[in-house]
Amino acid sequence: MDMINALGRRKASVARVYFTKGEGNITVNGKDYREYFPQVYMQNTLVAPFETVNAENIYDIKVNVHGGGYKGQAEAIRLGVSRALVKLNEDFRSPLKSKKYLTRDSRVVERKKYGKPKARKSFQFSKR
Repeated sequence: MDMINALGRRKASVARVYFTKGEGNITVNGKDYREYFPQVYMQNTLVAPFETVNAENIYDIKVNVHGGGYKGQAEAIRLGVSRALVKLNEDFRSPLKSKKYLTRDSRVVERKKYGKPKARKSFQFSKR
């Protein structure tokens, strides 16, 4: 195994994930993932697939992510990491699938319609 890559998407975020053998370093856009995502719950989102399949500190991960906000980026990385783990070992599919880490969350922001202030919100109605 020299390098395995996978793609993850969520909302407007796209994450390209690259796996190599190593000691468990996770780099996101050139920074350590703890520095890039200072919130602990987002750090846990990134490492959740490894904890699910008991594969911590085996692979070095390099991630390029762009678009969207921090939460969308974290969940895009989680999907990419899960897909890469399944490429490595097909036995990882069932535990990751049961936690819904392999499901692409396709919900995106609804577009604004003309004649309305937002997508669905309407101006106050007056009969007379």
